[in-house]
Amino acid sequence: MNLSFFDQFTSPCLLGIPLILLSMLFPALLLPTSDNRWITNRLTTLQLWFVHLITKQLMTPLNKAGHKWALILTSLMTFLLTINLLGLLPYTFTPTTQLSMNMALAFPLWLATLLTGLRNQPSASLGHLLPEGTPTPLIPALIMIETTSLLIRPLALGVRLTANLTAGHLLIQLISTATTALLPIIPTVSILTTLILLLLTILEVAVAMIQAYVFVLLLSLYLQENI
Repeated sequence: MNLSFFDQFTSPCLLGIPLILLSMLFPALLLPTSDNRWITNRLTTLQLWFVHLITKQLMTPLNKAGHKWALILTSLMTFLLTINLLGLLPYTFTPTTQLSMNMALAFPLWLATLLTGLRNQPSASLGHLLPEGTPTPLIPALIMIETTSLLIRPLALGVRLTANLTAGHLLIQLISTATTALLPIIPTVSILTTLILLLLTILEVAVAMIQAYVFVLLLSLYLQENI
């Protein structure tokens, strides 16, 4: 059977059952659970330090009302970061390359921030649709533009994450295929492409971490506008 470059983005199945849910839950098993002991192992200490660092970075732009979202945003950041990094391992599946999953994460959280603003400060939330000092003839056009930009936010969140991870995986597969094909023909060029592949892999590790952070950071900024 001939495989295409996009077959790696197809959800694996076992007996006709998609395993995407299993691949989403598996990263949680790798995280150590903390206990009540004063002295813990180094892995747990590293995990607590990392979670504290993430929480501090995400909560700094928010006021006290936004700190209620600390658990949700930190958990989402850890979830996306773990899935993105595990997806770079060979023979693995990355659920965050699926637009449906990313939209399922982005849309409810964006809607929650929007409803929070409409409930707590409806005048200020609706005021974002019309900048102050707008000339009267431009009011209908600006309201339509601002409303469109507001409604397109969850789509931008999901597409950004999907596109960056999909492009990175495709580049890695293309260069690795070229390296394997050139090895018996031109070994020197194959060594050069291997170095490029190594650099690209390091870049993709950085992209996986940055995209998870950007996804959650934008949600925190949307939340800050509405509280």
